[in-house]
Amino acid sequence: QVQLVESGGGLVQAGDSLRLSCAASGRTFSNYVMGWFRQAPGKEREFVTCIRWSSGSTYYADSVKGRFTISRDNGKNTVYLTMNSLKPEDTAVYYCAAGMYYTTYSSNYNVWGQGTQVTVSS
Repeated sequence: QVQLVESGGGLVQAGDSLRLSCAASGRTFSNYVMGWFRQAPGKEREFVTCIRWSSGSTYYADSVKGRFTISRDNGKNTVYLTMNSLKPEDTAVYYCAAGMYYTTYSSNYNVWGQGTQVTVSS
């Protein structure tokens, strides 16, 4: 099964940009779906975006649409989350995940990264 390693989190100011990376290793499949989720203190884990690896089809939560972009690098087996115009409300631990279904439900993702903290100050 695939293993995921995240990087790129940090402390930024409102309005800044940040790019998170999630490198996949092990056996991967062309029909895998990669997703990004986030969890703020005291809140439930929230779907952010996902991408179908084979086709590149993407879907975004309304809260990040127009500001965040998910992308992939096939040669590096890496998925990225580019975050622009960051807001304090975006502060959360961000997780990448892999699964076999194109879905917003976290329970349908099988493999998860360790999470990376994104803190946006005002």
